[in-house]
Amino acid sequence: MASAARTRRSPSVATAADLLAALEHRLGHRFADRRRLARALTHASYAAEHPGAESQEPLAFLGDAALGLVVAAHLLAGAPDAPVGCLTPQRAALVADESLARWAAGLEIGPLLRLGRGAEQTGGRAGRATASILATTLEAILGALYLDGGLPAAGRAVARLAGWPEPAC
Repeated sequence: MASAARTRRSPSVATAADLLAALEHRLGHRFADRRRLARALTHASYAAEHPGAESQEPLAFLGDAALGLVVAAHLLAGAPDAPVGCLTPQRAALVADESLARWAAGLEIGPLLRLGRGAEQTGGRAGRATASILATTLEAILGALYLDGGLPAAGRAVARLAGWPEPAC
């Protein structure tokens, strides 16, 4: 009887799967392949210290491109006759690290980050590097969303994060 009590999970202890499911809920997308989401949360410092772990960097590269396209399409749809000189700074403000880090903080991804010892010790979760790490992680999540559900999934997540009406399709 005592061993059964020891193996039972406390209701207050969330598993990694529970935390990923909660993140999926906040994103408005359930991943067909959750390994993509886990990789998006894996900082290069963690991957360097854990052979076999894949870094988020390629996903961040893809997510940055998807984000730029979604934001540009949204701005153009809202002001189809606006000069590019007006749209470009608006896009730049929306895709800046500060905006992305704020969105990432709203998603509560900090506790889910897989950081190496060095990044953890230099404040990767709560120090100066946080904005950069959070912004890159959000880009990686958007890249994972793009691979998992295409541009519509990435677009819905960006709309949700930015507070825009979600696209109809």
